[in-house]
Amino acid sequence: MGLYRETHIRADLDELWARTQDPARHQRWDLRFTEIEYLPRAEGEPQRFRYATRVLPFLTVSGTGVAAGEKERPDGTRTSALRFASPHPLSLIAEGSGYWRYVPDAHGVRFLTGYDYRPRWGAPGALADRLLFRPLMGWATAWSFDRLRLWLERGITPERALYRWLTELTARALLLALCLTGLGRGSLPGPSGPFADSLAYLCPLLLLLGISLALFKAPLAGTPAARRCLRAPATRTRAPRLLRTLEKHG
Repeated sequence: MGLYRETHIRADLDELWARTQDPARHQRWDLRFTEIEYLPRAEGEPQRFRYATRVLPFLTVSGTGVAAGEKERPDGTRTSALRFASPHPLSLIAEGSGYWRYVPDAHGVRFLTGYDYRPRWGAPGALADRLLFRPLMGWATAWSFDRLRLWLERGITPERALYRWLTELTARALLLALCLTGLGRGSLPGPSGPFADSLAYLCPLLLLLGISLALFKAPLAGTPAARRCLRAPATRTRAPRLLRTLEKHG
């Protein structure tokens, strides 16, 4: 799979399964989707679904897919797999597939995903995907996983987590702008007195410290952050066999 993300969540396996498999709850924490809706299905058939993502206030990209899950496995893990495609001409993703794995341990659940997709628009689309879209998708996946973790571990709802993230992002941006403005002025209005030289020397250092805090300080514990997720598996992994069973339904 082209993209891999993993987090560890101190939560009950059944509760994690419910908040990831129920479309109404899934769309609350997953930044990649605005709407997820299960479609009617025949007995014995995999679950088909429709998804939509609001790219701009006036533009929504939608697609359909098919999913299946294994809730009871001999090793105690669970697996969910899906295939998806979008006919929308403005969707960079033409089609793709992926999986979720739920691996319980003594302290919670390792929740991980691997997925890949085929971009459209030929060579320009492939270039845009490699330089911009794929890194953005990886970030959105990891950020969403951490938002889910905060919901399960600390009871911070996805909506509240988004508000916290926007608030912290705004504070960092204001601090960065203030410090850069101070450095850009070159000469700051300094105080007079016996400590004037010392303060004049410290001011640029304090501004540089402020810039470093704005850019590199770890997010607050209650703020979702993509950096908390793993980007590569600790050991070699393979796509589940369940994914191959969906090929004829894709």
